[in-house]
Amino acid sequence: MKRAYLLLLILLTLNACEQTSTSDNENNNVPVVGDINNAENTRVSPVTKGNSSKDSSYFLAKDESGLTASDFETAYKMCTEALSEYYRAIWNGSDIELDTYIDNENLKQYTQKKITSQYDLFLKNNLTHNLVTGVDVDAAEVKYVGEGKNFFYLKLDAQVKKDVGSFAEPTEFLVQSANGKLVIVDWYTNAKDSYDFTVRGENQTINNPDIWNNNDFIGNN
Repeated sequence: MKRAYLLLLILLTLNACEQTSTSDNENNNVPVVGDINNAENTRVSPVTKGNSSKDSSYFLAKDESGLTASDFETAYKMCTEALSEYYRAIWNGSDIELDTYIDNENLKQYTQKKITSQYDLFLKNNLTHNLVTGVDVDAAEVKYVGEGKNFFYLKLDAQVKKDVGSFAEPTEFLVQSANGKLVIVDWYTNAKDSYDFTVRGENQTINNPDIWNNNDFIGNN
């Protein structure tokens, strides 16, 4: 009941922000939507777990013509489930259905390479016996960017629980709508010595939904 109430509150706030474009929210449990470069950072209480069962269907946008602020709940759910599958893939060797989350072939290939590299490294160092048992996800920051670009920026803090111990790291996502479904258009884990940190560079600014269409960027990754 608490989760349903929080989700309803978030959706009502997001819809109001989309309509007015200037309304401020004084409740720190509700994400701010607005321009990614100007909106103030806020915290939002966790409303879901990353270890929930994945819907067999795609994550559909509410409006087939494009992304709107009211797609927040679906975008958040998609990213938390993608994170859950990702951590199980790199530690447990489980399958991950990248087609469910990613439409861009370049990002898909990079993500598959990242998963394979991580799993092989853990396997080589005899670390894969300590399996992931659950992933809890908190939203540290959420923004809706319009102005023709129309994307969500989500910074999620994942707490990865294992048979023995746990660890936490932040991941940033950009989400857009493509052909009526929500898709991840960028995915960056900003943790020291992470694959993204090493290959893409440290402390990247994640605000370009077209980055995986850039031939120069793709060639460097």
